[in-house]
Amino acid sequence: MKTRYVIRQLVERALLIKKLTPEIENEINSELTEMGYISDIDYEALELLMAEMDAGHIQLVPNI
Repeated sequence: MKTRYVIRQLVERALLIKKLTPEIENEINSELTEMGYISDIDYEALELLMAEMDAGHIQLVPNI
């Protein structure tokens, strides 16, 4: 079985646009719910996302 690391790809998208949009956040949550676990690579990506948000480099975009 090949792991897709979807969460890492979503985090990469957020880092690229410097925004955590509701769509990206919902996709991350859906993937976590579907998988029921998180790979080490996806976990590290989420840690990076949170660190970048804490540092003010990533803007959280509210629902409209």
